[in-house]
Order: sequence, then structure tokens, then C-alpha cells
Amino acid sequence: MEIGVPKETKDQEFRVGLTPSSVRVLCEAGHTLFVETNAGEGAGFSDADYEQFGAKIVSKAADAWKRELIVKVKEPLKPEYQFLQKGQLLFTYLHLAADRALTEHLIDSGVSAIAYETVEFPDKNILPLLTPMSIIAGRLSVQFGARFLERQQGGRGVLLGGVPGVRPGRVVILGGGVVGTEAARMAMGMGARVQIIDISVERLSYLETLFGSRVELLYSTSAQIEAAVPEADLLIGAVLVLGRRAPVLVNRELVKQMCPGSVIVDVAVDQGGCIETLHPTSHTNPIYVEEGVVHYGVPNMPGAVPWTATQALNNSTLPYVLKLANQGLGALKRDPALGRGVNVQNHRLVHPALQEVFPDLAS
Repeated sequence: MEIGVPKETKDQEFRVGLTPSSVRVLCEAGHTLFVETNAGEGAGFSDADYEQFGAKIVSKAADAWKRELIVKVKEPLKPEYQFLQKGQLLFTYLHLAADRALTEHLIDSGVSAIAYETVEFPDKNILPLLTPMSIIAGRLSVQFGARFLERQQGGRGVLLGGVPGVRPGRVVILGGGVVGTEAARMAMGMGARVQIIDISVERLSYLETLFGSRVELLYSTSAQIEAAVPEADLLIGAVLVLGRRAPVLVNRELVKQMCPGSVIVDVAVDQGGCIETLHPTSHTNPIYVEEGVVHYGVPNMPGAVPWTATQALNNSTLPYVLKLANQGLGALKRDPALGRGVNVQNHRLVHPALQEVFPDLAS
């Protein structure tokens, strides 16, 4: 099969769909790889690295896109819509619940679009291709939050770890999944006071086995959120509802009650976000101030650490890329987890959660 690896076009997105070592595996399996020039440069991989393992380097995006299988990291942007072709397999993060325009274009194009974030092990509630980036995003959320709490960055000047005689910063995390767990791990390591608020008692019980009494674990109710948010120096949105927009848990009135210079980092922004006042930003312009609070809403946070993130992603995606290359659409039936990842196929919106989000597109 011919496989295309275009260069990512999202703002400061330096990850790449396949590493040179992944290309080697695919070439050894008899497939032909077309990598756009400099696609891996931002992650530390040169064109020569790809050529060494058998890839063909192409100078134009169109030459990478006109292949049977396209492997990317982020969703196609508007300038890339022209490259979508009927019968093509597209394998990447999509997050369609927050992007009606892209959903419509994918349906119209006739591609089979498989989203990393909806590949799911049946009956296990595990998202194997979302997990590695969720780990990175969770850890980065605290790293970035700590940076923007600095006075020179617009924050209120709080050191999360505090010092003897001065209280540490308070970190409130909405959601105790992978992102929330990793955020708590980082915040706790910095010495902050950490609260995780989650709606699952079972998950809270599991988190207790990880953190013991070092993290305050709270059941999610409106009253609990209203009590915790105004006290937060750093508020992290870590809510995930598979295939759907994230619910808004913090409204504008609650944001107004936060101390001026506090920071909000919403990792759920690529699914619509769980903070009313937060909208997507970019690595070039990552923050803005609203209601006196610093808001950070970069939807591709792991793009900040592309060397680490690309390899972590490939460790999980490569087995599925190999199945798609070897078996084509047949892989979707043979592998139930991969089959669950299909969002759009044969000009139809097929993922059940997305059909609920866009019922008029499901017919």
C-alpha cells in the first residue's frame, strides 16, 4: 500500500505521523512510504533519516496526500480539505465533536476517517491511542500552569510548591482520568496542594490507592465545584466524554470569583472545553486574560514536546497502521478496537457518539 505522511500545518505542531523507525517497519512489510520534506524536522528527524529506511521524500504536500493511507497527528485544516479523496483512509486525531465544518467535509469527500481518540478496546473503557498524549498533556498542564502563574507571564506570582512559612499553591483538577491523574502527579511532585474532582466513586477509590492522603479526592457536584474553584491558583480542565463535547462545569460567574492572576488550563479544549470562558488558543499566542484570570487553551499541547510525543504516539499507533496497510478496510472488521475508531465512512457519519452530536448529519 502507498502511505502518505504530510507535514503538520497546525500552529507550531512539530509532531509527525510516523518516525523513521516506524517507516522502516512498514517498508520491510512491503509498503511504500511518501514523506513530505521536513515533515519530521521539528521532532528531530531529518529527510535523510527517512530515506535511510526506505521512504521517498516528496517536496509538495499534495504528493504526500495522494496516497491510499494518510497517517497524520492532527486533523486536516481548511487548506488541506482539497486533498481529501474518495476511498482514502485517513488515520489521525480528529476531535470532530467540536468541529462541524471538518465533519461535513469528511462526509462529502468519501474518505474513511479513523480517529485515534475513538479507537477503543471493547468492554475495557481504554483508549489506547489517546492515552499517551493524555499522559503528556496532563503533565504539561501543570508545567504550563506553573509558568503562567509567574508574575512576568501575567499570573499572580504564586510558586506552586510554596516555601517554609508560605502556603503552597492550590491546584484543582476537574476529572480524574488519565489527564487528571498525570496532572495530579506533577502538581504533587512540585509540592502543591492538590484536589481532584470526579463523578466516579470507583475512579476516586482507585486514585486513593495511587496517592493516598496526599491528594484530596472529591465527588463531583455543582456545590463541590463552586466551593473549590474560587480557591484555586491553578484550575485544570481534564474532562473527557468519548466522542462528545465536554460538559461545561465552570461558568463565567464562577470564574469571576477566582483570584485575579489565577490560571486556567483546559486540556478538554479540543472537545469544546469544560470552562465557559475558555476558547482555543495556539502555541504562538497561548494565553489571554478574561475576568482577571489567565486562560490557556492550546488544543495541541503535546506539540510542545515533539521529540517525546512523536515517539510515544508511534509506540501505540504503529501496530494499527501496519494492520491498515496490510489489510485495508478489512482491518476494521478484524480488529474491534480499530473498528470503533471509525468516525466517517462511505459519505456517512458512523460513530454513535458523533451521531448524537450531529443528528442531522447521521441520516
